Amino acid sequence: MRVGKRQLVELARSVAVDVAGFYTAPVCGPVPDGLLLVLQFDGKGVVMRPEGLRPATAKAAAAGRKLATRLSPGEKNGRKRMAELAAVHDVVPVVRTPADVLPPPGVTGPDGPKATGKWVTASVVDDIATVVAAGFDEAERRDPTHARTWIVLVDGNNTQLDAVTAEAAHRGVVVHIVVDLIHVLEYLWKAAWSFFTTGDPDAEAWVTDKARKVLEGRAGQVATGIRRRATYNGYNQAERKGADTCADYLDAKAPWLDYATALVGGWPIATGVIEGACRHLVKDRMDITGARWGLDGAESVLLLRALVTNGDFDDYWKYHIAQEQHRNHRNQYADNRIPP
Repeated sequence: MRVGKRQLVELARSVAVDVAGFYTAPVCGPVPDGLLLVLQFDGKGVVMRPEGLRPATAKAAAAGRKLATRLSPGEKNGRKRMAELAAVHDVVPVVRTPADVLPPPGVTGPDGPKATGKWVTASVVDDIATVVAAGFDEAERRDPTHARTWIVLVDGNNTQLDAVTAEAAHRGVVVHIVVDLIHVLEYLWKAAWSFFTTGDPDAEAWVTDKARKVLEGRAGQVATGIRRRATYNGYNQAERKGADTCADYLDAKAPWLDYATALVGGWPIATGVIEGACRHLVKDRMDITGARWGLDGAESVLLLRALVTNGDFDDYWKYHIAQEQHRNHRNQYADNRIPP
């Protein structure tokens, strides 16, 4: 028998109804000394049906395109709603040096910290602040007394940074925020193309040199040097755009670019876990060719995929069946006890 699409959507929605309650129980068991607690946050766009778009996106979509046959530079097609993601995991610290992270050509550096006990969640309904709070909820399940070192890795999104800072203050927990190194490298490459022609191998050496300085805790000096070089060469505004964009980014994110402390502490400095979740949790299912999602259906599928990714589906199913019995049977009897 083939189950219809509407029935599948309703089934997914009903099955996912207890996910939030399932993840409220504290995580039991001893924690090895020195184990870091890492939180990561990011977002990934999902193509939605018009009624599922956020108001600002729906307004942009209704305005129509500037051109009839294609998008103008920087123009969005107004089809996507951001799924917000959180990941929490444990890490054994691994002390490194800048040379370990960016070794010379032909040299393989040591492995960085490895994530264990990964937990992920995603939502197209909740906003950034709500998903950040969910990540903190999971972290507190693992460390209710805030005894461990908490590391937060983000891509530099200002709304994420504000939400993390506010949530940490609300809960009275000290967090060490680190901006993903890969995003910093992307900005350094933007600066490089202000100084080098496309394909020039010297650009790669320049980026590596500046990145090592950033890893040493000298991001401010790198920003100053980039601006000075553009000025000394007499570049006009267009020619120095990439350089200024990079320098402005390094200055703006300076409080969260303390890689020197991170490397000495053995902290992770890249958002590989959450980037992977954006791919396998969201993109691999939600971005299949031609898919357009309704809000409830997308939310249910994301919650169920997160359960499977976390390895919790079997335990969740037992919990869900017990909750269904309570809702539909036990609460109809005195003291929630079904007569024999």
